[in-house]
Amino acid sequence: SPSTGKTYLAPLPEGHGGEFGPNLKSLCMLFSYLCNMPEPKIADLLDNMGILISDGQISNLLRSGHEKLQAEKEAIVDAGLRSSPWHHLDDTGTPMNGSHWHCHVLCNPLYAAYTTTPRKDRQTIIDVLRNQRERIYVFNEEAFRLMGQFKVSQWVMEKLRQITSGQALSSLAPNGLSTPAPPVWSEAEINQHLAEQFPHLNATALGHIREAAALAAYHAETGYPVVRLLLCDDAKQFKLVTDELALCWIHDGRHYQSMEPCVPQHRLLLEVFREKYWNYYRQLRAYQQAPTPERVAPLRDQFDSIFSAVTGYDVLDQRIGRTKANKENLLMVLKHPEIPLHNNPAELDGRRRVRKRVVSYGPRSEHGIKGWDTMQTVLGTAKKRGVNCFQYIRDRIGGAGKMPALADLIHEKAKTLNLRASWATP
Repeated sequence: SPSTGKTYLAPLPEGHGGEFGPNLKSLCMLFSYLCNMPEPKIADLLDNMGILISDGQISNLLRSGHEKLQAEKEAIVDAGLRSSPWHHLDDTGTPMNGSHWHCHVLCNPLYAAYTTTPRKDRQTIIDVLRNQRERIYVFNEEAFRLMGQFKVSQWVMEKLRQITSGQALSSLAPNGLSTPAPPVWSEAEINQHLAEQFPHLNATALGHIREAAALAAYHAETGYPVVRLLLCDDAKQFKLVTDELALCWIHDGRHYQSMEPCVPQHRLLLEVFREKYWNYYRQLRAYQQAPTPERVAPLRDQFDSIFSAVTGYDVLDQRIGRTKANKENLLMVLKHPEIPLHNNPAELDGRRRVRKRVVSYGPRSEHGIKGWDTMQTVLGTAKKRGVNCFQYIRDRIGGAGKMPALADLIHEKAKTLNLRASWATP
C-alpha cells in the first residue's frame, strides 16, 4: 500500500503462502514453536514489520504443512533409537481440548523426540519406544511368565496356551521339521480372541494379558532397535519395559532436599546426611571420568554403608531405606559408565513443551498435537545437532532439500560419539 508502506497478504488456499511462502511460513513456525509466541502476538510483530496478514491466515500457516515434516520426525526417532542402546525418558502434561494428555520426551545427546498420548501406561511407553508403529503381541514363554507375575489366573493362562499353541502348529514349515515361532498378533486380533474366549473376564485381567503379550513382543522384536536401558524416574510404567533401568540421582536427591524438619536435632542429622549423599554422588561422577573394575566394589560397599545408616530421625530413615532398595538401578553407572547419573536432559527438553503449554495452553485436536510433536522434535533435534532452525525449516517447507537430513546427521555423529561403549554387542 503506497499510503502505509505495508505489504498486504490476502487469504490464500491452505498450503500456499503467497510471494513470501517458505520464508513467511518458516518465520511464523519459529515464532510459534521456537519463541513460543501466541498467534495474536505473531500478528502484532508482522504488522510492525510492515506485513498485514489476517489471524486466520497465520493460523493456516501454522496448521498446514506439518505433513512434510512428519516424515522427518519419524526418521529422527528411528535414527535416534538406532544411535544408542540407552535413552532418557520423561513425561509432562499437555491439555488437549479440555482433556489431560501426556507428552513423552525421548532423547539422548543426539536428538529429542516428543510424543503426546492420552495415557502414560506401560503399553504407551512401548508405543513411544516403537515410534508409534502398529501394536503387536506375542504369546511366548516370557509372556506367560509375566502374566504369572501380574497374577493372571492359572486357568486363563492354560486356556491361552492351548489357543496359541494351536496357532503355532499351523505355522509350521511345509517339511514339518522347523520349530514354529509364536505368531504375532495385531491389536484387532488379540481383542477379538480375548472377547471370544474370555467374555466375562474383567478389564484389569484383560489389561494384564495385553500388557504381558506386548512386552514379550517388544523384547522379541528383531527388525527394529530395542532399547536396552532406560534412564528415567521410578514410575511404575517404566519397569519391565527394558532389560535394564537406571534411576536419576537428582530425582532421588530431591526427596531429601524437600524435607523440612522442625526439630533442630533432626535438621542437623538431615544436613549431615545430605553432605554424605552428594559427596558420594561426586565420587560416582569421578568414576565416570576414569572407570576401572577395581573401583566398582569399593563404591558398592560405600553405598551400603551410607544407605544402611539409622539416624533416629524416622522420616529420614524411611527415605534412606527407599533409596537403598533402588541400589541396582542407582548404581547402573558402575556397569555402564557412559550413561549420565541423572535424567536432566529429558527434563530440560521437556521444558520446551512446558513453555509452549504455558503460552498456548494446548492443542484442540489430534492434528494439532501432531503439529506440536513434529515441530518440537525437529527444532529440538536441530538445536542439538547445531543446525540453524530457520534455514532448515525453510529448506524443507520450500522443497529445496539442500540441507542434510537431521536423521543423517544423527547417524554420522553416533559413529564418533560411541554411546554403546560398555555394551558387548552393537
